[in-house]
Amino acid sequence: MYSWVGKMESDYSLCIFSLVVFGVCSLAPAANIYNCDDALVSALPRTSFEGSSEFSSSHSAHFAKLNRREGAGGWSPLESDKHQWLQIDLRERMEVSGIAVQGRHGSSDWVTSFLLMFSDTDSGWKQYQQDDSLWDLPGNSDADGVVHYKFPQSIKTRFLKFIPLEWSPGGGIGMRVEVYGCTYKSDVADFDGRSSLLYRFNQKSMSTVKDVISLKFKSKHSEGVLVHGEGQRGDYITLELHRGALALHINLDDAKLQSSASHLSVTLGSLLDDQHWHSVLIERFNKQINFTVDKHTQHFRTKGSCDSLEIDYES
Repeated sequence: MYSWVGKMESDYSLCIFSLVVFGVCSLAPAANIYNCDDALVSALPRTSFEGSSEFSSSHSAHFAKLNRREGAGGWSPLESDKHQWLQIDLRERMEVSGIAVQGRHGSSDWVTSFLLMFSDTDSGWKQYQQDDSLWDLPGNSDADGVVHYKFPQSIKTRFLKFIPLEWSPGGGIGMRVEVYGCTYKSDVADFDGRSSLLYRFNQKSMSTVKDVISLKFKSKHSEGVLVHGEGQRGDYITLELHRGALALHINLDDAKLQSSASHLSVTLGSLLDDQHWHSVLIERFNKQINFTVDKHTQHFRTKGSCDSLEIDYES
């Protein structure tokens, strides 16, 4: 299944059209735009909590709620080592704006540093990062103090996993946590391989010398077409996943008059079928094209003699 958001613009006699309203919440610190700091963990059922192990039934993962004292006062694994983790299922995809961590109540067990992982599917985990840098988060210095983290950019996820790296030197691993955020409001279209999104132009055909196509997508499949448009004279533009990489195919010339030498294909990226969001930007002015995938850009020129892209009524 593909999920994507994007927009397409073309410059022809000042004509601009939008395919999908562009702008996903992950591009901006949404928590600064509206209230998105509800406590998401406190009301979750015990089935939403899972731990790598537990010291005893009173140390189970479902006791890992912030400021709660039930059971042994929090989660503690059977062994304190770097193979332990605490996982939380938020029950649906949420917008997460921050977290809080705490040790196990009235004990010598707390975590002094940890990794935060997130995923939409309980697989394909991605580590939380800031400013494109992976980093571990400092934790607690005692059992009952609370350490809060407000994310500069919110995370859109269903599953969170806390992985302790270091813990109390006089005790072991102990955690209670809270997750803050709100319901995720999506501008995403999902495709299952049998569906499509059709755009109809105001004119029967469009002839453009400048185009901008921008979108974000994620997929667990390595093959499939994301965008395709073509014209009667043989012009076309196609963006597709092939073996986990993005391939851009384009032709600006009349297929009846030109040989296959005018057809151009460029491939960029790899392992893009990892179920994480990837950004795509295609910018064309006459023959010059900039093709960007996740901040990696290729610059190239189209072949043939024509500068314009002619696309028909439906694309």
